Amino acid sequence: MAALKEIKARIASVGSTLKITSAMKMVASAKLHHVQAEAEALAAYEHQLSAITDALRRFAGEREIAIPLTSPHERLRRAVVIAIASDGSLCGAFNAEAARRLERTIEELHSEGCEEIAVWPVGEKMAAFVRKAGYAADDAFRSLAGHHSYAGTVEMADRLMKAYNAGEIDRVVLVYNHYASMSRQVPVSETLLPMEARHTGPETGTLPDADYICEPSPAGLLAELLPLAVRTRMYEVLLDSATAEHAARTVAMQTASDNAQELLDELKLFFNKQRQQAITNELADIAPSD
Repeated sequence: MAALKEIKARIASVGSTLKITSAMKMVASAKLHHVQAEAEALAAYEHQLSAITDALRRFAGEREIAIPLTSPHERLRRAVVIAIASDGSLCGAFNAEAARRLERTIEELHSEGCEEIAVWPVGEKMAAFVRKAGYAADDAFRSLAGHHSYAGTVEMADRLMKAYNAGEIDRVVLVYNHYASMSRQVPVSETLLPMEARHTGPETGTLPDADYICEPSPAGLLAELLPLAVRTRMYEVLLDSATAEHAARTVAMQTASDNAQELLDELKLFFNKQRQQAITNELADIAPSD
């Protein structure tokens, strides 16, 4: 009977775990749909804005107009890496993959001759990893992972652009997990500053190859649009990472729920067999012997 009580207690424990993982899966799924819808809406806007700025850059380049945010510095001495992960765990290898991508990015920057690298972690898990790894860090924006706001993103982007234009930093790199599908989140790193053309195909050119007059001038337009493009891209990356996080957590909790259900079924079957065996043994004990 003691064994049956132990099995029954374990069945109750696994059942409670199953309820928790199922609830967490539903919460993560709801958050995923919300963030994904916001990210998809912003992606269409960012794509068109990027196409416009790329076309204006080509237009300005033909006239040899200097564009500070797109001009690489002569020497790569100081860099800032914006590393994005999550505030919580229970999302599979999401945080570990972002941390590994950060390590590789720092190694690549060092191999290019970069002397000083500062990491700006976004997310509590990334902040903890950066502290443990001993990287120089500025965690002023660590809370943006759980409370992704455009205002906070603008503050961070403006601070980076000001430092880049002043020559205080020579490159800004983004490290995050890109949402490829529900079951696939890809750790990537991309250069934010200096800005690189992201839409080079002829089908994406917003301005035709003609001698157009821009009002205000191409330099004036770019002075207004490029900072907006940087802010928008950073916010899009933040939403992309959040989408990947919720997808990873949804899949992880679904897998945990499936495993818990399978274990629960096995325990119930074993419990019933043990109880049946116990009843059989009791009947055998009270049966009259010949």
